[in-house]
Amino acid sequence: MPCRCPELDRYVTCLAICQYPPGLPFIRACIFNLDGLLLNTEDIYTLCANSILSRYSRPPIPWSLKAQLMGVPGSSNGEAFHQWARLPISREQYKAEQQAEQDKMFPLCEALPGAKRVTSSLKLKTARQEISELIALIPDKNKVLSDHDRMRGKRGKPAPDIFLTALEAINEQLDHSEKRIRPEECLVFEDSVPGVEAARRAGMRVVWVPHPELYQHWAARENDVLAGATGLVKVDGLEQVKSPGEVNDGWGEKLGSLEEFEYGKYGIIRQPVDDGLGSRI
Repeated sequence: MPCRCPELDRYVTCLAICQYPPGLPFIRACIFNLDGLLLNTEDIYTLCANSILSRYSRPPIPWSLKAQLMGVPGSSNGEAFHQWARLPISREQYKAEQQAEQDKMFPLCEALPGAKRVTSSLKLKTARQEISELIALIPDKNKVLSDHDRMRGKRGKPAPDIFLTALEAINEQLDHSEKRIRPEECLVFEDSVPGVEAARRAGMRVVWVPHPELYQHWAARENDVLAGATGLVKVDGLEQVKSPGEVNDGWGEKLGSLEEFEYGKYGIIRQPVDDGLGSRI
């Protein structure tokens, strides 16, 4: 079936690309959040927090509050958490107990459904053996952490800084003959509400894969989340950067898990990989 290819600027016969929506740029790069998207770390963060809260006779952390903390650097020991928790210990003591709990729990971390399939078949350029193998798919030069030198002086989510910094890292590795990748040619995979807003403010498309309990709290406002229009977390200076998207503009999609990701919808021709058991995934 012939369709117009924006990269070649002519009509071509496509395979998976035939599913691609008209008027949207082709995806040339994918950026993945790690915690809660590829790994089940959000469950572990919750278990660790609840263990400490129970120790001091406080109730479990509610998802209405947890939604404000996910993806935001330092928020697990920040003002919003402690105003709600009202623990009889200092933040320094809480941090120490939190670290002790995490040291016990993180060896139990697991990859979420579809994580290896998506990262392996896309051949990303950007504990347990299973987790080590998954992380090894992402070279160090393509890993951008909130405390990385590249992020010094930059803001956390929902500001777009970390995704724009990741795109800089990708473009630095392109051959001189290749066109630089634009934000609108990037697809961000996120699990948090502030993370989706950050991606939209970066001018990128986004796939939202929320924790089921998080989604229960935001199902009625799914379209607002995908547009990055919830205003859940306030960050100084956001009014000076690109506005988030518009509701139902087609730049955001919600999935139940990464197993549901459809490559053809984004003009991506999947490269099958061996799952290590003799079958192709």
